[in-house]
Amino acid sequence: METKRRSAAIYFFILSGIGLITAWYFNALAVMAGEDYLAEGFTSNVDWVLSLDLLIVGFAAMGFIIIEGRRQKMKHLWVYIALAFVTAAAFTVPLFLGMRELKLARDERQARAA
Repeated sequence: METKRRSAAIYFFILSGIGLITAWYFNALAVMAGEDYLAEGFTSNVDWVLSLDLLIVGFAAMGFIIIEGRRQKMKHLWVYIALAFVTAAAFTVPLFLGMRELKLARDERQARAA
């Protein structure tokens, strides 16, 4: 089971890396072009759907990080929330999920050793 947990963690860490790279790249392009996130994020009905969809999923993910993180007795949960605001949820949510998988693998290993 530990191998499956580690494989899942690696999968989430890869997604996290992709999320960080794409967020940095496209945010840099937007900043260099002087784009206005609020004005351009809500200009059409499609923009509203995508923006509100991401906003609602983001709040759900933050709740999950706090609830599941506490359940698993993970530390420094506030870091994931803070990072989501300064990087991207596409980075921090998979990062949390990867760290959660490693924590679950460690707990399973300790339970077998006991």
